[in-house]
Amino acid sequence: MRQAPGILHLDMDAFYASVEQVAKPSLAGKAVIVGGIGARGVVATASYEARVFGVRSAMSIGEARRRCPNAAFLSPRFGLYRQVSDTVMELLHRLSPLVEPLSLDEAFIDLDAGPHGGALDTARVTEIAVRLRADIHAATGLTCSVGAATSKLLAKIASEADKPDGLCVVVPGTERAMLDPLPVRALPGVGPATGDVLRRAGLDTVAELAAVDESELVRLLGQAHGHGLYVLAAGLDARPVVADRDAKSVSVEDTFATDLVDRERITRELDRLSIRCVERLRAAGRSGRTIVLKLRRYDFSTLTRSETLRGPTDDPGVVRETIRRLAAQVDVTGGVRLLGVGVSGLADFAQQDLFGAADAPAQEPAEDDDAEPTGEEPAEAGPGRVSWSPGQDVVHEDFGPGWVQGSGVGRVTVRFEVPGGKPGRVRTFALADPALRPGEPLPLPGTGGDRGDRPAGPGDLGPPDPPT
Repeated sequence: MRQAPGILHLDMDAFYASVEQVAKPSLAGKAVIVGGIGARGVVATASYEARVFGVRSAMSIGEARRRCPNAAFLSPRFGLYRQVSDTVMELLHRLSPLVEPLSLDEAFIDLDAGPHGGALDTARVTEIAVRLRADIHAATGLTCSVGAATSKLLAKIASEADKPDGLCVVVPGTERAMLDPLPVRALPGVGPATGDVLRRAGLDTVAELAAVDESELVRLLGQAHGHGLYVLAAGLDARPVVADRDAKSVSVEDTFATDLVDRERITRELDRLSIRCVERLRAAGRSGRTIVLKLRRYDFSTLTRSETLRGPTDDPGVVRETIRRLAAQVDVTGGVRLLGVGVSGLADFAQQDLFGAADAPAQEPAEDDDAEPTGEEPAEAGPGRVSWSPGQDVVHEDFGPGWVQGSGVGRVTVRFEVPGGKPGRVRTFALADPALRPGEPLPLPGTGGDRGDRPAGPGDLGPPDPPT
């Protein structure tokens, strides 16, 4: 058992949307929604200003527009997100060689393996975490939430306890006070189906779960799941922080309390799982070639079906339609108790040109200098048939770098501004204007160019205090 809360869990706040708010000065403090902009698109990340209206990840873009019509709807820029993530991870590695990235915006850090590992106590860990958050903000302009505890389980729960822009340190000996009042859904592995089983058994909180005999959880959930949940509810988590783990696949699955027998319901659940799988895939900054369907039938027989695409993708529409084709080949007579969707053959890019996005009617672009980004569908422009997507980087021969606010009716609207500058002017051009061309993302202040001006970093707090 660790004597100090030496495991940190870092979670960047609304990462994709926050990057866009910093990169585009006119969006600071405004509702921003990043995701697929097409008719079948889904939300990847919503800023906290948009979450006030009930917008959340994996929601359809159509529903997000109904709830928050005045938000800026932007296509994702994964190249820029990876650059910012690299900056954050570099700061984490100054703390310890044991950094376990979970996605572009989330990681565990084991401070015991770092330069301060021999002199850690609660005060020292708090000091390091405060400095880490300050240095991340100085280097990127972004906020993050950090949890510190004696285990990965408690560190992750702690980071969720004070979001956004928060710090929660679980002092050794107070773990039960943190765990007991939480709903059972706060524990890893407790999804909707497991949560329903536990709720019907009268187990709503972690404290109630911890008071149950292990045999009862095994009876309810099976040997592996029941034992694992019993250990977590007791606050026992000996999982180490594992550096440089390279995932070979990304997958999600759900077990249902009652067998699914309706083909239409099965299709809806697979659509939902496809969205969740792509969300995890994109959060990890990956794409994949092989789409995998997993299905466990009423008699506990399990089968998988897969299809390998011509190139890697992270398009939710492609994954969804592939899974639907695979599911159509499977006999579901008698019912299905588990469904899963996975992507393997991972790559660091998506071959987007192989998969066309669904088009939707374009709308009139905004022309007023104070107009909010409209988030219209991409429109083809110019002899080279460039697709102008909301949020896309562009460069104009006379006005310099900017980004697309919207396009349609033969025109494209661009706001000209740069990271770290003032909100810029909005101008409208013909789609085929030869002076306008696609651009590259500009680095956030502090993340690009010569890194010699980077903050000293939390690993440079000075030598650890001598043991007392």
